[in-house]
Amino acid sequence: MDSFDDEADTARPVDTTDLDAPVTHAGGAQVPTGRRSAFPGIAEYAFLSDCECNALVAPSGAIEWMCVPRPDSPSIFAAVLDRGAGSFRVGPYGARVPVARRYIPGTLVLETTWQTPTGWLVVRDAMLMGPWHNVDQRSQTHRRTPTDFDAEHMLLRTILCVNGTVDVEVVCEPLPDYGREAARWEYDGQTYQSLVTRVAHPTTPDLRLSSSLRLGVEDRRAQGRTRMAAGDKAYVALSWSDRPAPGTWPDAADAMGRTEQYWRDWITQGVFPDHPWRSYLQRSALTLKGLTYAPTGALLAAATTSLPETPHGERNWDYRYAWVRDSTFALWGLYTLGLDREANDFFAFVHDVCRDDRELQIMYGVGGEDRLEESTLDHLSGHEGARPVRIGNAAYDQKQHDMWGAVLDSVYLHARSREQLPESLWPVLKAQVEEAARHWHEADRGLWEVRGEPQHFTSSKVMCWVALDRGARLARMYDEQDYAEQWQKIADEIHADVLEHGVDSRGVFVQRYGSDALDASLLLVPLLRFLPADDPRVVATVDAIANELTVNGLVLRYRTDETDDGLSGEEGTFTICSFWLVSALVEVGELDRARALCERLLSFASELNLYAEEIDPHSGRHLGNFPQAFTHLALINAVVHVVRAEERRDGTGHFEAAHRG
Repeated sequence: MDSFDDEADTARPVDTTDLDAPVTHAGGAQVPTGRRSAFPGIAEYAFLSDCECNALVAPSGAIEWMCVPRPDSPSIFAAVLDRGAGSFRVGPYGARVPVARRYIPGTLVLETTWQTPTGWLVVRDAMLMGPWHNVDQRSQTHRRTPTDFDAEHMLLRTILCVNGTVDVEVVCEPLPDYGREAARWEYDGQTYQSLVTRVAHPTTPDLRLSSSLRLGVEDRRAQGRTRMAAGDKAYVALSWSDRPAPGTWPDAADAMGRTEQYWRDWITQGVFPDHPWRSYLQRSALTLKGLTYAPTGALLAAATTSLPETPHGERNWDYRYAWVRDSTFALWGLYTLGLDREANDFFAFVHDVCRDDRELQIMYGVGGEDRLEESTLDHLSGHEGARPVRIGNAAYDQKQHDMWGAVLDSVYLHARSREQLPESLWPVLKAQVEEAARHWHEADRGLWEVRGEPQHFTSSKVMCWVALDRGARLARMYDEQDYAEQWQKIADEIHADVLEHGVDSRGVFVQRYGSDALDASLLLVPLLRFLPADDPRVVATVDAIANELTVNGLVLRYRTDETDDGLSGEEGTFTICSFWLVSALVEVGELDRARALCERLLSFASELNLYAEEIDPHSGRHLGNFPQAFTHLALINAVVHVVRAEERRDGTGHFEAAHRG
């Protein structure tokens, strides 16, 4: 980040790591780089959420990404994008590498264990959840029905010395507005236990730091330092609302316990197989829940912006928004595990953004905003020098014809599980089916929202067929026989068109009409029931993608030299596509191959079982925004595909999950 005042350079930490050491990436691969990056690897971050805000925690114990009061607000900590853009560390003085990190099972509470030459320390981090607190007046942000628990708008960090003695430090340096504004701390009260910084940015609330430690101010940093002995306990809380912070250690412990209980109560509602892969399913479900925005029902594509898809490259996007397609696909995963309550809130969100006959667009802000103007933050260095750093997303006004099918398929699944369709949703659904009927024959930007010229993407046509097919089924459910017949006729027309123009001479589904290029999105053909899984064209497509669109066995979206996506450079393999291949292999009867690939993909998970968007097929390094909803939903579906198929084969089946009819 370029200096924005004379003090900026003094705030930069000195990097004393071994510059010639090989870098170990997720999956265990060591890549000799000649120089160790000052940035942690993308997969090394932990993810925290209260379903209104989220944060990334580096192995050093530093919060390096956090935006308040919404996940798409300007950041207050952004060291993940520039080492001088603000962070908040709690940990042992002089030690940066912990012994172990884990989530408390069944929660989004992070536990980090440290060993120093003199003792052992355990730090727990959580974004607090507590009982519904808007009791005197209604919430100014919530549009959905209040639940028993809500975000406390507070990050709590508890510290316990478990052995010996440890020197502990707290360093909190928020730099609001993506590092463009300096925070100025001042004491709040007569003691050293509370500090506040008044933030000038109009959308960023004031920040309050409260602690059982004595806090001091050094320039822009709030700091605390103490020596803790075995059995000593302390806490630090950062809040961005008028909710009271814990006043004592028992208060802090109770708040942490309530948050753990909230997550465990939520995950217990799900149905999980008694299988070694259960932990991956639970972590993915918790991650998807953490990516929801409770006040409106929106679901984020990812928690971050501009983490690069290509190291040092330009494929850097802001994913802190609600893609209609990603959200509806995510509901597949939650339905599969019986966690379907979030669907009600999401469909209410869709209903909100379509009020007054507004046309559904591909993505929205988490509050339903329909303009997401894109700009660059040229003062930030970017993660490992990957620039530009973007905020906003210009794809919001693209034409992507797959979204209608995604919405209708998810609604159909939702309605079928309840054997009814909410009456208020019918006009919205009818409008989306009619949009697909009007536009299916036109070119679009496709599922991958390419920035090159629009094309007749085969997967977009397939998804338009889904919209008409599911629309017809819903119409029959809603006793609208005329619509059912009309839409089924158009669905049959699209089906025939795809089989005529979207299949090459080998009998393989191709990326776009008039081309022989492959595209991983065609793995959805059997998953969406466009054709039976034993159809020769389905089998040929799955085989072609597995053999020709992979690098070291991992699946690319497409070959960048065969696709006009408007960008330069290569990209990693898209992890969702590899998980799609697992599901497709199960569908076509290749269970052993599917299990082997699934096992390999699970080995690439971060130490906390999280995934970014892509995996470098050579190093195993995670690339792209993190954690990625699309990847975790595909993991759920792939794992469930394998588990259920093995149970059927072995005659031991008792895990009943939602399935596609």
